[in-house]
Amino acid sequence: MTATETKKEPSKEQTLAMSVKKAENLAEWYPEVVLKAQMADYSPVKGCMVIRPNGYSIWEAMQRYFNERLRELKVENAYFPLFIPESFFKKEAEHAEGFSPEVAWIANKDEGERLAVRPTSETIMYDMYGKWVRSYRDLPLRINQWANVVRWETKATKLFLRTREFLWQEGHCVYETKEQCDDEVKKIIMEYKALAEGLLALPVIVGKKTKHETFAGAEYSLTIETFMPDGKALQSGTSHNLGQGFARAFGINFLGRDGQSHVPWQSSWGFSTRLIGALIMTHGDDKGVVIPPKVAQTQVVIVPILFDKTKDVVLAECRALTDALKKDGIRVMLDDRDDHSSGWKFNDWELKGVPLRLELGPKDLEKKQVMLVHRHSGKKHAVSLDNVADVVHNELEQIQQEMLAKARTFLDASIVQVTTKEEFLDALEQKKLVLAPFCCESTVEEELKEATGGVTSRCIPLDAPEPKGMTCVWSGKPAKAMVYFAKAY
Repeated sequence: MTATETKKEPSKEQTLAMSVKKAENLAEWYPEVVLKAQMADYSPVKGCMVIRPNGYSIWEAMQRYFNERLRELKVENAYFPLFIPESFFKKEAEHAEGFSPEVAWIANKDEGERLAVRPTSETIMYDMYGKWVRSYRDLPLRINQWANVVRWETKATKLFLRTREFLWQEGHCVYETKEQCDDEVKKIIMEYKALAEGLLALPVIVGKKTKHETFAGAEYSLTIETFMPDGKALQSGTSHNLGQGFARAFGINFLGRDGQSHVPWQSSWGFSTRLIGALIMTHGDDKGVVIPPKVAQTQVVIVPILFDKTKDVVLAECRALTDALKKDGIRVMLDDRDDHSSGWKFNDWELKGVPLRLELGPKDLEKKQVMLVHRHSGKKHAVSLDNVADVVHNELEQIQQEMLAKARTFLDASIVQVTTKEEFLDALEQKKLVLAPFCCESTVEEELKEATGGVTSRCIPLDAPEPKGMTCVWSGKPAKAMVYFAKAY
């Protein structure tokens, strides 16, 4: 930058800088980058957060994508009450016990029965399903809702990752047979995998939860697990076969094709705004957040390099370029603010994670080119003004693929397979995602968790081989499965 550039403000440039390096202290880096990039903020209500437009736009992109997938799967959106009568929880004992520590209760003076603020909606939805399902012709019943839920469980608020109130989608389906239910439980978890990897550039491990970690009241639970740079796992989406227990508890029956009464099978499944936290933590760097192009509210920002003599002609070309990119379906904006220097703008957009920056100044105009800068890698090169749109489309796709590849390389490098307790403890000390033979007994799992300061089983990978002849790394008993372990959020 030269002294003649319009309105240079070095003092403001300094306010954008991150004060903590990600590799040195991720626990402090994460909240700072979330706040400075204006993704979210702390609420005056303890344990809650305010999702700012930069963060909420990612959630909206996820909703748009997943609603299209839901339509393909013939799942319809609906909405159910926030409040759930206490008696509904008591109908399914295992479910009630599993959620009782997390439920926020309010008094209901008019009717005398306490109401729960929903931690999940199985009970309130299934009471209605009992009225709606009468015949096999009513099945399968597939309903999803986008909602907020409250779980009164956390003392330490971690924006997006762990808050008392968060946003999610929850699907709840009813089927004639176990086979239909099993098929869609797996189908949904693979949809979650596609969303995480294809949209958010987050590689995941797909697996089955141990019985100890299975959703309260379910036959079994499938999960997608991500692994964060600080060596902690993050459960990022789950799909459950609920069996027939909820149907029995809520009187859901149907007249079958044989003319007899039958109890249906049910599934539930969901992902939440914690995926945004996973995205930030995985892709962010010392300059700020890094947003994958497919969910970026702004995919391209054009920053003009302005000098007094050439300001008008540069801005005119920038406006024409903005219009051309918009017509080509690219989410672009022109940063023509005149109260900040171009250098300050560079830092601002890097902090907010816009995938691609186009720089255009008088020298670029002379050469009929624009400078293109990748946010995720810092790669910079000139592009002819004659074919900017085609190049931008290609570069955005390249960025998306490179971000996923980088994250996958980290995940693969973080996995360590062990066979002994000594190797197990050593790998945990190194903050690895540990794959080990395990007996899958709940008492052993509790003992392991207590002895290791909170390490839990994450999942039994769907593609893992049987641990034939192997012994559990913790109990020494015969191993029943290969299981991933890590501390988790």
